[in-house]
Amino acid sequence: MALTREQLAQRVAQEFQDGFYVNLGIGIPTLAANYIPDGMQVMLQSENGLLGMGEFPTEDEVDADLINAGKQTVTMVTGASIFSSADSFAMIRGGHVDLTVLGAFEVDCQGNIASYMIPGKLIKGMGGAMDLVAGADNIIVTMTHASKSGQSKLLSECTLPLTGKGCIKRVLTDLALMDIEDGKFILRERAPGVSVEEIKSLTAGDLVVPDDVPEMQV
Repeated sequence: MALTREQLAQRVAQEFQDGFYVNLGIGIPTLAANYIPDGMQVMLQSENGLLGMGEFPTEDEVDADLINAGKQTVTMVTGASIFSSADSFAMIRGGHVDLTVLGAFEVDCQGNIASYMIPGKLIKGMGGAMDLVAGADNIIVTMTHASKSGQSKLLSECTLPLTGKGCIKRVLTDLALMDIEDGKFILRERAPGVSVEEIKSLTAGDLVVPDDVPEMQV
């Protein structure tokens, strides 16, 4: 069956490495703050000017003045730092973030991403997404594999306005984990109980299926 939002966050947190500086985008990516592996030191960065985000607060811990880029209340870990958004974007643009996790509306097999607008619909805006895709070498997109109407979001070519070109190398959906290489999606893992055939049927872009595709550990 398809992964839940929490399971997506758990799986993407497995991509963290000790000592990483990580930016978590709005939506599913922010949930990964709750699943940093035990014993691992990871500093979570938010483009509104916070380095060292912790888990989401309990009701007793909520501080309305302490928020992430999505305006959700957060906590801080020991050693956290608060600074201006100008300094935060300098960190992003300077390539000082080791891993960026973003949501998206569409990704295609050329590594292009569309994540900030749907023509005719009210969207909050791109936030720091364009800076993040331009300043980061290591980006993972988390998203649902298909729309609510069953249309694939993993395309041969994005149909929506692009946030960035040729910048995405790995995509985690509620059905699969895929790398993007040489203009193709490479299936690496499948969600528990999800068949390769189901993933194929919901992937519009070119998909390469290795001989062995293990189930995700979530």
